[in-house]
Amino acid sequence: MRKRAFWVGVLLLFQIIFSLTWWTQPALAFTEEQKLFSQAWRIVSQSYIDDTFNHQNWWQLRERTLQKHLDNRDATYSAIQKMLESLEDPFTRFLSPNQYRSLQVNTSGELSGVGLQIALDAETGELEVITPIAGSPAEQAGIQPRDRILEIDGILSSKLTLDEAASRMRGTIGTKVTLKIQGKEGEPKSIELVRDRIALNPVYAVLDSSQNSTPIGYIRLTQFSANAPAELADAIARLEEQGAQGYVLDLRNNPGGLLQAGIEIARFWLDKGTVVYTVNRQGTLGSFEAYGPALTEDPLIVLVNQGTASASEILAGALQDNGRAKLVGEKTFGKGLIQSLFDLTDGSGLAVTVAKYETPKHRDIHKLGIQPDVEVSLEPITLSQVGTAADEQYQAAIKLLTTQSVLAEAVKS
Repeated sequence: MRKRAFWVGVLLLFQIIFSLTWWTQPALAFTEEQKLFSQAWRIVSQSYIDDTFNHQNWWQLRERTLQKHLDNRDATYSAIQKMLESLEDPFTRFLSPNQYRSLQVNTSGELSGVGLQIALDAETGELEVITPIAGSPAEQAGIQPRDRILEIDGILSSKLTLDEAASRMRGTIGTKVTLKIQGKEGEPKSIELVRDRIALNPVYAVLDSSQNSTPIGYIRLTQFSANAPAELADAIARLEEQGAQGYVLDLRNNPGGLLQAGIEIARFWLDKGTVVYTVNRQGTLGSFEAYGPALTEDPLIVLVNQGTASASEILAGALQDNGRAKLVGEKTFGKGLIQSLFDLTDGSGLAVTVAKYETPKHRDIHKLGIQPDVEVSLEPITLSQVGTAADEQYQAAIKLLTTQSVLAEAVKS
């Protein structure tokens, strides 16, 4: 009996020593490629919203990959992409150094390309348009939100990642790219676009004095870039000085952007209240609050449509749930997940879904969207027609804004 206990003890000791050796030695012998893959794996392991990692053994996935030869950087990138694809989350993705730089420019400066904000449909995996950027070649060609992009220069979009598709549409000013587009109705059609400089100034503001005795401040916000809060605050200040007595905030075809920009802009309109709740993978509820004072107490109508997504939905939901604004237009896109960007050591990066958000009334709008208070459909119009008599959604907002009931409600609150 003692001998058996002795051998069990020796075996256990041997097993512990062997395990420690197996644990430490590979780490000392890691190649640069293995280190890069391990860094990406560790980021996802620590931050991804689903701690089941799509119901798979995340540790085992790492070990299987490291047992293979990662001979070069392309092989490492491919391994990272395959790892992320196993999550089946189109918003969690790898970004090459060029793609990572382009994304950073897209939220802070300007770029050259065709001017499309795109996404992968979470259910079908198809590449679709969130919205064309105002004044861009894509907008001028009549491409609409929810149009599907079937091919880019003859290459099936189903064979491209989201960032590969975006990279193929960017390029030198004056060069051409051909997209095969499938709209809601009709046959697929090929559209040749000439790349141009895409202006990323996110705010357009003007005082509309044509509404009898009620001057209306019209503000169109095209994306939540780093400079959007400052630009919008300046626009509100100018319109207040010009005598605006009510506002129309146009979030149509705004695909979102930086979460913090959306929160800051919501605070411009709210004296108090919750802006948004966030829920991480532990189910921990966090919140961002408005602490006032608002930049204006004037009544507000927000225009939304199916191209209103992500940070735009956070803002629209905050204003609707707090009773600060009425929403007019069409149901929004329905993206209720939050991504964070992470640097990798070689200049590449990861976009990782780290949380979901809920509106102040705890609505989870992912894949559902936000229903407007007043639903008004709109046939496609040109940029020059936005905010005119041809813009039925804008006219519905003006009518609602100038009724005594809305004005009285704003004064009472």
